[in-house]
Amino acid sequence: MRVKCTICDKRETIDDWSFRAKRLRNKPVRVHICDECRSRVEERTLERHASGQFHLYPTWETKRKHW
Repeated sequence: MRVKCTICDKRETIDDWSFRAKRLRNKPVRVHICDECRSRVEERTLERHASGQFHLYPTWETKRKHW
């Protein structure tokens, strides 16, 4: 299966029977991000998290605990 990274527009080929390919086929809203972009995003997210300026929104489970 040929896919295109939504960030850098790099084209890749992934196995047709892989879990990632199945997700993309069944739910076209999902986007493909290449491994390089994924690692870059992960590094920058960890940097923001370490700076103290990064706050995740509470999940439904954490909201239920407070009720």
